Amino acid sequence: MSRKCEVCGKGQVSGNNVSHSVRHTRRKWNANIQTVKIEEDGKVRKAKVCTKCIKSGKINRAN
Repeated sequence: MSRKCEVCGKGQVSGNNVSHSVRHTRRKWNANIQTVKIEEDGKVRKAKVCTKCIKSGKINRAN
């Protein structure tokens, strides 16, 4: 399973490290993905969700 939010689809982004001498090397930024228990249709399951979706209340967390 990929490092991608199941709610909003946020995932990994790529770009460049740029040194003081302006040399470019590839790098990546990973989304802050957490595995949480959510309640969906009366059932509890685990889901990989970004912290922005957790904080904004887009999911119902299970106890």
